[in-house]
Amino acid sequence: MPKFSVIIPLYNKDVHIYDTLISVLNQSYTDYEIIIVNDGSTDNSLSEVKKISSRKLILFDTENQGVSQARNFAMQEANGDYFAFLDADDTWGVNHLADLHNLILNYPNCGMYCTNYCFDYGKGYIIKPKFPTLPKKDDWSGIVPDFFNASLVYRIALTSAVAIPKNTINNIGLFCSDLNYGEDTDFWVRIALKNIVAFTKTQSVIYNANAINKITDKPINDKKITTFERFLEDEKKNLSLKKFNDMYRIEYALHYKMFGDFGLFKNYKKNIDYSLVSFKNKVLLSLPKPLLISLWQCKQWLKALERFIFITFK
Repeated sequence: MPKFSVIIPLYNKDVHIYDTLISVLNQSYTDYEIIIVNDGSTDNSLSEVKKISSRKLILFDTENQGVSQARNFAMQEANGDYFAFLDADDTWGVNHLADLHNLILNYPNCGMYCTNYCFDYGKGYIIKPKFPTLPKKDDWSGIVPDFFNASLVYRIALTSAVAIPKNTINNIGLFCSDLNYGEDTDFWVRIALKNIVAFTKTQSVIYNANAINKITDKPINDKKITTFERFLEDEKKNLSLKKFNDMYRIEYALHYKMFGDFGLFKNYKKNIDYSLVSFKNKVLLSLPKPLLISLWQCKQWLKALERFIFITFK
């Protein structure tokens, strides 16, 4: 039985999946299997996978049912003691599984193990997360004292940088198959509410921010997003969880207002605790749709300008 089952859902990622798989096969830690669920891809993703011959690779070809169902199917077919998740457009550094294995050895009995990551926008423009509530030492590893508070700037749990014990799903269930956006956040919250979480600041994952066909690039009305209502009772007892969930409620409420869906805007807004909201976000939530759109467009332009200046003058 392998230590790790690497879980990769695949949908229309023919430009990326080959490099993603090579990054797994190059791991210094070799006790693993790779389970790919081709979720009804309509491009050449399947052909790209079949270019690789490895006894570690197990491929399932299914009808399109969404990323949550693909991950759930893979976990139910997996043989490993731990599930290590990887999106089909991200890549791992050579020591990623070794870093996870060391976390498991040093901090047994956790419900989730996470490594650090970076955002790669191409042409050398890379953003590295900062975790101000954790010890400042660059190679710090340990139990995260407050998972939700530590995730308010950058998330402790990024999907391609997470591993969980197989028995974790016996207690918290699988990914919510009704969601196609934020389904990972919903899953991590459920795990962190009932389990301790280990993290290493050693960076071993590259999140491909320029990848094609990302669900994050789709308009808000094409996304099925959690409302966080299942956590309302837990929020009454956990202030950090409340702040964490409200951060996402604000984000989704603003996007729905810009899209013009004022029903969903009000649905997310109604559960926000305004006593915990910054002045800036209070202002944003009160702005009319046209002004909000203008500010959002300006923000995107400034981000693009920052990347252009970095790439041009690096």
